This record gives sequence, structure tokens and C-alpha cells, in this order.
Amino acid sequence: MAQTLLAKWFDPRYAQRETTKKLTQLGLKVDSLTLELDNKDEFIANFKRILNGDTTGTAIDSETALKEQDKPVTSVSNMRLAPTDSQFRKDFEQSELSLISLTSSKYRELRETFFFTPITGFISDKYDVKKGHYGVDIVAKTNEPVKCIADGTVIMSSWTQDAGYVIAIQHRGNLISVFKHNAELLKKVGNFVNAGEIISIVGNSGEMTDGPHLHFELWYNGNSLNPEEFVTF
Repeated sequence: MAQTLLAKWFDPRYAQRETTKKLTQLGLKVDSLTLELDNKDEFIANFKRILNGDTTGTAIDSETALKEQDKPVTSVSNMRLAPTDSQFRKDFEQSELSLISLTSSKYRELRETFFFTPITGFISDKYDVKKGHYGVDIVAKTNEPVKCIADGTVIMSSWTQDAGYVIAIQHRGNLISVFKHNAELLKKVGNFVNAGEIISIVGNSGEMTDGPHLHFELWYNGNSLNPEEFVTF
């Protein structure tokens, strides 16, 4: 302690070293924050691309594409696992530790979170990935207000040909809620909304609809979720 005080008082280079150390630490924090923001921006951009119907994936330049085409492709059927890997896979498939249980563990934090009900009604069409239906359709009263399920920021609030008036909200932990076929949107991009706050009015807008209802989706880290597993309607 005394040595540090002496260096602070009498060593002319002490202040410079301390300043350099602090600047280095600040630089590392800025780099980390920049990377986190870039990742979040990329995630949101990809999600908006999916909502607009573009499922072609991330674009790459033509030179890279040609190089990838020149690489030999190994058929999955020709791939062989090591004996230990094969036995492990066999034991895993026969055990109770299935994909479903792993998924449940992955979304445990979401299951323990309370979400507001966006609208009260009955579900006319359930979540079904095989049919390309990545949400649930909820039939409700005309002009019924739609509420935000949790605190978040509006990342999309616009019109699309298929889904009509759409509003999407980014919540904590890369969770996004999407509300389609609204009659009216009450929030704009960039608005912060609280859980339970009214964000739109249920409607029948867009071509992919056959009556007044709310199409509600949940996306977590780029994967669609069954809203019924997390929200009570």
C-alpha cells in the first residue's frame, strides 16, 4: 500500500500507466458492446427478412460460392461413426433424454417467466411447423385491443401483403413476439412498451386471412416456439 502511494506521488510515469490501463479497459468494453450490438442487429435483420417471406438465407459473394461448390460433398449415408460414437448415439436414442427434454431445459427460463395474455378468445388454428404455421390464430371480439406480453421495444410496425398490419416486439433475451392481421397499429418502431400495454387492435388485414382474428407468434434465438406452451389464452 505504502509502495503504491509513493509511486503515485513521486513516479512521473505512474499517472500515464494508470491512464493507459483505464483506456485499454474502456477499449475492451467498447469492443464487446459493439460486437453485441452487431449480433443483435444481425438477428433482428434476419428475423425481419423471414417475416417478409425471404428464406434464402444469408447472402455470400459469388467467389466464395464457387469455392464451396468445388469442395467434394460427403453423402450422409456414407459417413461412419466410430464404434464409441455409435454406441453413445444408440444409448442416447433409447434413453429418456430425448430432444424434447433437451428443448424443455433450453427454454426453462422462458417457462418460468410470466407473460401477459395478448388477447382473450379461442384458438381456431394451432401451431404446426409441418404446415408452415409458426403461431396460433386467436378469434376474438371485433375491435378487441391487443396487449404486449412483456416489456420490450418495437422493431417492426408496418403493412405486409400477406399478414396485413404487423407489429413485432423485441423482449429480453432474444425473444420476439409477432402480432399479425391487425386492424390498426398503435405503436411505432423504437417505442418501448410495457407488459400489458395495448399495442394494436385485432382485425382482418392481409391476404392470408379468412376472418377477424389475431395471428400470434413467438421466436427465441431465431427459432419459432409454440405460444401455447408459454402464454395462456
